[in-house]
Amino acid sequence: MSPARKVALVVGAKGVIGGNLIDHLIELGDWDIIGLSRRGGAATERLHHISVDLLDKEDATQKLAGLSDVTHIFYAAYQDRPTWAELVAPNLAMLVNVVDAIEPVAPHLAHVSLMQGYKVYGAHLGPFKTPARETDANHMPPEFNIDQQAFLERRQQGKSWNWSALRPSVVVGFGLGNPMNLAMVIAIYAAMSKELGLPLRFPGKPGSYDSLLEMTDAGLLARATVWAATDPRCANQAFNINNGDLFRWSEMWPKIARFFDLEVAHPLPMSLNTIMADKEPLWDAMVEKHGLAPHAYQDVSAWGFGDFVFSWDYDFFADGTKARRLGFHEFVDTEAMFMNVFEDFRRRRIIP
Repeated sequence: MSPARKVALVVGAKGVIGGNLIDHLIELGDWDIIGLSRRGGAATERLHHISVDLLDKEDATQKLAGLSDVTHIFYAAYQDRPTWAELVAPNLAMLVNVVDAIEPVAPHLAHVSLMQGYKVYGAHLGPFKTPARETDANHMPPEFNIDQQAFLERRQQGKSWNWSALRPSVVVGFGLGNPMNLAMVIAIYAAMSKELGLPLRFPGKPGSYDSLLEMTDAGLLARATVWAATDPRCANQAFNINNGDLFRWSEMWPKIARFFDLEVAHPLPMSLNTIMADKEPLWDAMVEKHGLAPHAYQDVSAWGFGDFVFSWDYDFFADGTKARRLGFHEFVDTEAMFMNVFEDFRRRRIIP
């Protein structure tokens, strides 16, 4: 294969971020794509999947040993754990195992793209400085996002390849079986509310209904990721990537309810992880009644992540102007994004 051909290794190919990135790379037409995940997938003309356990260094080394044509690593894998401290070891190890396997065998490696998030700014810990900026100081560890970037910074020294770090807000797009899929949380919660004849109640903490926040469209993020990986001006830098607008749930929630033909009742703080735990029979009945695609309840459930997002009773946004100053000028209307994603779920027969 010619060195001029771009070959993307998408790590975390089955997630919301990785899946939408693969779709974008296919649309661009000048990339060959290799997707890494534990589940694997069906191959197409320019897309090949490899099933691999990236926590197993031997498995990763063996299965990635032949990928000598890779020019770009797009790292978007994630392993969930119960505590912030427990996240560090597996998520750092997976990135290290990928780079350790690819760098020695891929002479044309040009870039390693790292997917991060606002955890770099401590956004998950409580009220943080807003708008957060890429120049903000790190917070007290543990934090795997920071450790991953530090690894790439050290590893890149004296090498011909460079890196970038993308920092989106909550990423909204299509994806199944993903622990961080807010759009799916809202869609399934709303569909079940309608099935039970209930209004759509916002389940978050008091204060979260009126806080300012932002989202990142998965398609926008995919385009920004490729831009940062291929524009020389972006080498060895981090970028906040967001839609470009702010909203409050108090304004967005009634619009979401209208999409599902639901009334809105007064917010009621409740744990979705708790109240939705017994809803699998309801889901199975809905699949049968409405002729939905036969997805298991666990594949459309991300209730813990919903509880996490809806607990933010503080402003949650970052400054996205650095990317715009360097040439990435796209933006997405967040209300339209939600409606488009819900329509996509209907087309795919995920929801009635």
